[in-house]
Amino acid sequence: MRYIAVIGIAAIASLPTLVTPVRAEIEYPWCAQYSGDGDGGRNCGFSTLEQCRATISGIGGSCEPNLFYPGIGQRHFTDQAQTSALVDKV
Repeated sequence: MRYIAVIGIAAIASLPTLVTPVRAEIEYPWCAQYSGDGDGGRNCGFSTLEQCRATISGIGGSCEPNLFYPGIGQRHFTDQAQTSALVDKV
């Protein structure tokens, strides 16, 4: 009986090491900055630039890269001018 209790306690104690931690990953590389009275608003929930552009069409605003998107460093922007040129085309 004592053996079963020791195994049970060991199993319960090992549970935190078996659980995979939850990570909040940002999956959306594009943000819409809405224009409007006051501050407008910001929505960083777009997977593509085209989605962002479709959302702001007719209501005003601009699309820009999401700076918190972890994949932004993997893009091949060699300098700030290329990033600015991309945003200005929107």
